[in-house]
Amino acid sequence: MGTWDIGPFDNDTAADFSYRVDATPGPRKAEVLLAAFREVTGTGEEYLDADLSVEAVASAALVAAQCPGGEPVTTSYAPKEPLGVLPVALRAEAVAALDRVLTEPSELLELWEESDGEEWKTGIRALRGVLAGA
Repeated sequence: MGTWDIGPFDNDTAADFSYRVDATPGPRKAEVLLAAFREVTGTGEEYLDADLSVEAVASAALVAAQCPGGEPVTTSYAPKEPLGVLPVALRAEAVAALDRVLTEPSELLELWEESDGEEWKTGIRALRGVLAGA
């Protein structure tokens, strides 16, 4: 995974995921985000692959952007096509996915911890806070 910064779209996997979101017809974009969340939460206590986590984090950022206090996603690596208004129910799914990403065994968590990823974890927790507080 090529990663150049700590943001939700600052890696190759998230950028590729954005293309998939863009290629999905408008009304079905929310389904792509939901599937990303459920792939992560569906692992239970099994080892969580980093690529799945990255897609869930990117999806969470897109959902959070529509929440009160959410940051707009303005990076050129994010989806280019409008998402439309996303279902409010995605917020709880996103929170559960982010909680799983931050719970071992999680490859993405391990990778960030190897490189002193406190700033990354702080960003994920802030994203979670926006989603949980909305």
